[in-house]
Amino acid sequence: MELRVLKYFITVAQEQSFSKAAKVLNVSQPALSKQIKDLEDEYQITLFNRTTRTVSLTEEGRLFKEQAIEILNLVDRSEDYLRNNKKYISGNIHIGCSESICNRVIMKAIAKTQKQYPHIKFHLYSGNAQYVEEKIDQSIFDLGIVVEPANFSKYDYLKLPGYDLEGILMKKDSNLANKDFITPKDLMNQPIIISNQEMVKNNIAGWLGGNQRALNVVATYNLFYNAQLMCKEDVGYVLTFEHLYHETNERSLCFKPLNPPLMIKSNLIWKKYRLFSKAEEAFLEILNKELNEKA
Repeated sequence: MELRVLKYFITVAQEQSFSKAAKVLNVSQPALSKQIKDLEDEYQITLFNRTTRTVSLTEEGRLFKEQAIEILNLVDRSEDYLRNNKKYISGNIHIGCSESICNRVIMKAIAKTQKQYPHIKFHLYSGNAQYVEEKIDQSIFDLGIVVEPANFSKYDYLKLPGYDLEGILMKKDSNLANKDFITPKDLMNQPIIISNQEMVKNNIAGWLGGNQRALNVVATYNLFYNAQLMCKEDVGYVLTFEHLYHETNERSLCFKPLNPPLMIKSNLIWKKYRLFSKAEEAFLEILNKELNEKA
C-alpha cells in the first residue's frame, strides 16, 4: 500500500466526489478511480458507496479513513523530525489535555519554550483521560495530561503541582443552593450529571462510600461546556471541578464544594521507553525547571 494511494483515498472521502478530488490532486479522474478500485480489489473491501453524482464512505471506509489519517500524520511528523534533526531545534509537539487547573504549569513551560526555541510548535487537544491515553498509545500524542486516579503501568509520568477541587454546579434557585457545601446525603435522589470517565465514577463512588449506584445519574458529558448548558436548562446537578465555572460569566449558576473535600491531582504522561525528539527534550527540560521552582 503506497502513501500516495492513502492521500488519494482521503481526498476522495473529503470531497465526496472523484471529479472534485481529481482536480484537487491534479490527476485525471480515470487514473484516480482506478487507484481506488485497485485498492478495494487488493483487499476485497468496498470503501465507497458510489452514485452517479456523489460518493460516500461505507462503514469499512470510515474506519479506514481514521487509520489512513493517523498513518499520514505519523509520516509527516517523522519527516519533520528527519528534516530538522541536524538544524536548529524545531519540530511539533502534540499534547492531549484533560480539563484541569494543573495545566497552568504546562502552559508556562510552553511559553518559555517558545521564547527560547521559536521554531518549536505546540498542538493541544482537549479530551478526557480515556481519549488522551488512547492517542498516547497510538503515538498520535507525544504527551498527555490526565487526572488521577490513573493506571501508570504503561507510562512514565511527572506529577503536576496543585489540585482540582470537585463540587456541584447548580442553578441559584435550586434546593441545594443555600448550602455552603454538598454532602453525600444531599445528592441522594437528586438528578445528577456526571463525566463519562471511569476514574470520575470511581472517585465519586469512593466519596459516597462505595455506593455510586445510589446516585440518580440522568446524563453524562465529555467536556464541561455542554454540561453547563444542561445545568442552565435544569436537567440536573453537575459534578465538576471548581475552576471550570466562572461565576462572572454566568450569573444564574453557582458552585458548591463537596464535603468531605474531594481534591484531584494531575500528571503529565508519555509512553514508557519513548525516545524523545530534541524539541520534546527541550520542552521537558524547561518544564522540570518550572516544577522544581514550585517544589
